[in-house]
Amino acid sequence: MKLYTLLILLAMSIQTTALFEFNADTKASSWQIVNDGVMGGLSSSSIQISAEGHGVFEGHVSLANNGGFASVRHNNNFENIDDYSHVVLKLKGDGKNYQFRLKASNEQRQSYVQEIETTGEWQEIKLKLSDFKPQFRGAKLNMPNFDFDTISEMAFLIGNKKEEDFKLIIHRISLE
Repeated sequence: MKLYTLLILLAMSIQTTALFEFNADTKASSWQIVNDGVMGGLSSSSIQISAEGHGVFEGHVSLANNGGFASVRHNNNFENIDDYSHVVLKLKGDGKNYQFRLKASNEQRQSYVQEIETTGEWQEIKLKLSDFKPQFRGAKLNMPNFDFDTISEMAFLIGNKKEEDFKLIIHRISLE
């Protein structure tokens, strides 16, 4: 009984804050599509809100014209995140790999990246903030991992070096 009580108290002490939670009133326009067309590629994607109130990021990655990625990002301004150690994603993928990306400020050219594997089922994926590695245009950088007290941008990107259709359903992004 003592162990059960201790586990309940521990679970209650975990602080969680939503960074973004999709619902039926969410404006898809608060997210911005950025595909490889910025470099001449031909990939296409969109973000929609489903009847259930989830964000649906879907499209086609093309390798034509040196393309190969599609992404969607959301600008925000979350400060004082020092008390959190993880980002938690509640989503349903299509069995493909995606990247979840963070920036601490709009002036940063690099993104801080972690790869996520989806299973085709609803998942809650916990990503340690200090494990986000710096990248710029797909190249890993010799810089420290994410160690900031703000998040100004978060993004999902697919770029598996192959031509493919994709669909990622997003419910919530939170800090824990």
